[in-house]
Amino acid sequence: MVVSIFRSRLRDENAAEFQALADRMMALAESMPGFRSYKVFVAEDGERCSIVEFDSAETLLAWRDHPEHRRAQEMGRERYYVEYSLQVGEPARESRFALPRSARTTG
Repeated sequence: MVVSIFRSRLRDENAAEFQALADRMMALAESMPGFRSYKVFVAEDGERCSIVEFDSAETLLAWRDHPEHRRAQEMGRERYYVEYSLQVGEPARESRFALPRSARTTG
């Protein structure tokens, strides 16, 4: 598995317009071979953090180089982002915990 962590801040004047592009990129990523997951979190100070997981470096590179994604990257630099950083790597280790479904509560 390969994990991409994309941290960014949006330009205020284009933040609403950005959402349509973000929705399209999420749908495109989900259609790519090797895609595992895509999550976006927004901090109180406005920083966004997107975590994208793919099966391998090759499948992540295919996503990075997809022509429509390349155009979106250019638009991001031209119109949407004040700043961003990208980190990509393979986890050194992984552990998980989950309550059994019968023990989970909602609310």
